[in-house]
Amino acid sequence: MAAPTLSEQWTPRMLSVLRIVTAFLFIQHGTAKLLGVPHVAMFDGVELMSLMGVAGVLEVGGGILVLLGLFTRPAAFVLSGMMAVAYFMAHAPSGHVLVPFLNGGEPAVLFCFIFLLLAVAGGGAWGFDAAMRGKH
Repeated sequence: MAAPTLSEQWTPRMLSVLRIVTAFLFIQHGTAKLLGVPHVAMFDGVELMSLMGVAGVLEVGGGILVLLGLFTRPAAFVLSGMMAVAYFMAHAPSGHVLVPFLNGGEPAVLFCFIFLLLAVAGGGAWGFDAAMRGKH
């Protein structure tokens, strides 16, 4: 059997790095809403049973699952859908539906498609999903 190529070795590892960094950044959106850390004035007074509160719970809970690489595919699928909804509810109504640069929706679009990639491709070489499959 031939030795794995550099791409075959590193693609699953870099997918894990992308998953971990994305989840770390995403969790911060949830902690800002739920815990006020980091502080974002727009999120002052967010109630748990509000749309923003539910988003915060999904961001923290789903973000932790994705960060750990645990149930990555279903968690990432839910988060991808959440970010698509967030884009069309919060950014698209500005009148610049197809221009995220103008409506402030670039992070929502990027999170949506990174999570969609993770939902399809999985969490990569490093994480609990890979360890449970015996591929670490």
